[in-house]
Amino acid sequence: MAMGMDMKSHCPILKIFVGYDSREDVAYEVCRHSLLKLASIPIEVIPLKQSELREAGLYTRKRGPTESTEFSFTRFLTPYLAGYQGWAVFVDCDFLFLADVAELMEMADNKYALMCVKHEYHPKEGTTKMDGVLQTSYPRKNWSSMVLYNCQHPKNQLLTPQLVSSQSGAFLHRFMWLEDEEIGSIPFTWNFLVGHNKVEENDPMTMPKAIHYTCGGPWFEAYKNCEFADIWLKELEELKTEKPEIKSFEHKEIMNKAKILVKA
Repeated sequence: MAMGMDMKSHCPILKIFVGYDSREDVAYEVCRHSLLKLASIPIEVIPLKQSELREAGLYTRKRGPTESTEFSFTRFLTPYLAGYQGWAVFVDCDFLFLADVAELMEMADNKYALMCVKHEYHPKEGTTKMDGVLQTSYPRKNWSSMVLYNCQHPKNQLLTPQLVSSQSGAFLHRFMWLEDEEIGSIPFTWNFLVGHNKVEENDPMTMPKAIHYTCGGPWFEAYKNCEFADIWLKELEELKTEKPEIKSFEHKEIMNKAKILVKA
């Protein structure tokens, strides 16, 4: 399939790897809930927990001073953890999905190694975000915060645990293992940056399909009244009172498979 991944007819299970940070467990749970609630296709939501990846021998790099989360680099293990097969998604935990991920996957195009929102986002250096973490600015910032990976693309097989644990942040976050033409584009509404992107009046094409609380969400005291906080808090209340239809599998199965790959 060159364009428009017909997942309903082929019924593969879409693996969605969500960056997990122990300081933001509630953000992960709300993100997961929003994905499962709206999904019309089978999905597997998998938290990328650095501690488990280290235990499995898949991640060994020391944490650097500019890493604002525990998944700053583990995100790039997505193709490996998906067995270099099919398409898989990585998304930061500070997302809230407002649309069916099946709509997103309809844009998957096999001519690309990966697809993302190509933001022009340049936050002011020296400021802080989240719970006091230093803000940094660099080329292609936030491109890696939500990525559709064509895992079987030959170039993505370069993303081994060894490379992810050793390559520079610039190499990884700027997708420097790829040529520019191998990176596809997704509408910004699927990675709608709070405080940066804007909804234009009478323009439904600017309405967010996935909100990204990139500087911090209402689970942090300093951002409890941020834009779209009410939508996130409503999702949290739903999470507390509802049990969505189970469309996810236990993520430990993925980690066990990964351990086998390492031993091999």
